[in-house]
Amino acid sequence: MAIASSPLEFIPPDFNPGVRQLAQLTFPILRRWKAGIQEVHGENVEQLAQLYRQFCDGEARLILAFRHPQPTDPLCLAALVWDLLPQTARERDIALPSPTHFHFIYDRGIPLWLGRGTGWTLSKLGGTSLRRGQLDWVGLRSARELLAFGRFPLAAAPEGATNGHNEIVSPLEPGVAQLAFWAMEDLQKAGKPDRVAIVPLGIQYEFVSPPWKAIARRLQALEIACGLDVNGSDTDRASPEEQLYPRLYRLGGRLLVLMEQFYARTYQQPLPHEGEMPQSNEELSERLQTLLDVALQVSESYFHLRTKGSPIDRCRRIEQAGWERIYREEMKQPGQLSAVERGLIDRIAAESQLRMWHMRLVEHFVAVTGGYVREKPTVERFADTLALVQETFNQICERSQPLKPLGDRRVRLTVGDPLSTSDFWDTYTSGRRGSRQAVADLTQALQGALEKTIR
Repeated sequence: MAIASSPLEFIPPDFNPGVRQLAQLTFPILRRWKAGIQEVHGENVEQLAQLYRQFCDGEARLILAFRHPQPTDPLCLAALVWDLLPQTARERDIALPSPTHFHFIYDRGIPLWLGRGTGWTLSKLGGTSLRRGQLDWVGLRSARELLAFGRFPLAAAPEGATNGHNEIVSPLEPGVAQLAFWAMEDLQKAGKPDRVAIVPLGIQYEFVSPPWKAIARRLQALEIACGLDVNGSDTDRASPEEQLYPRLYRLGGRLLVLMEQFYARTYQQPLPHEGEMPQSNEELSERLQTLLDVALQVSESYFHLRTKGSPIDRCRRIEQAGWERIYREEMKQPGQLSAVERGLIDRIAAESQLRMWHMRLVEHFVAVTGGYVREKPTVERFADTLALVQETFNQICERSQPLKPLGDRRVRLTVGDPLSTSDFWDTYTSGRRGSRQAVADLTQALQGALEKTIR
């Protein structure tokens, strides 16, 4: 049962060069041995070196807006800024100070999942915490201050969270664009050059050699977990893709059916195709989106939230409502609570945690389309989809072990053309409606820029 705790406090940035130096020594070990990342390549890094030089000269402020397909992305971003950037700068005779580094925004919940020491480490690396799903004014002010006046450029993931897709960019949240405009306002007030550039950074993973056997083993384990017979699988097809795709589709359909039955029978939610296997990718995609909507409604009904906005918006509101019931003001002084009061507060926390489970389920699948593998049956897309199914299985069965990499990988980081906030400034300053439109337009431009980095 979840135990109520005191409110989550803001973790301020407190950059320590020694911690950064230690991280530069240890991150390659984590990349290679924990994440199976053997190589990190950069494309158009010279452009980043030139922009970083402009940042150091006080000519521009930079926000590094990186794609976020995997939890290992920060390790790769560090390789780009700590290793590839200074190496490229030396080769191109671009003088950069040492160390090259970046501040960054991270979700305040990360230390809850990875341990308290994580918060200390992220702070010493120059990170600033932010609570998703609410107006975290303390966290926003810190991020705004770092972008406008910080020692290093600021990195942020405009998708808001990992989406599990190597070749799909999730709909972006407006936070990066809004921060850029706020920074321009602060720079103008301070009488400093007000150029703020958003640098799109693409991140893509590929296997050094296709791990089809490992994919087949993981697929078989998931088939068994979902109650499917694996003895009749077709092994006479010409290629691994042709062998495995029908099984992957069947697995997805089976999981969809099981979850539809769960919500229809447990929560009395109307799902007209309950129990029927989908007959096409289009039907699977349509029914999956309906299922995710139902899952969010189950959480929203408990927390008395309106069904409004995109699935991402709804997830953030549910998360905030749950955290308000788990991390409570009363727990700052738990000794003043009677045993009964404490027991009831813990009960509220436990029930809130259970209802947030449905939101976590949606987070895994919010970017899923029925045709992701069919359109381009690469080994990377097979791995992406299997990872999402595995994470769902782990969540249902309350297994918390991290996924092991299916094989050695290499990573390609692509520096896109920078977006100048100045191009949208006149619209932003034209009034409230104009400011909203400018944020939306800049966010859409960033969406397109990130999509162009996908090969």
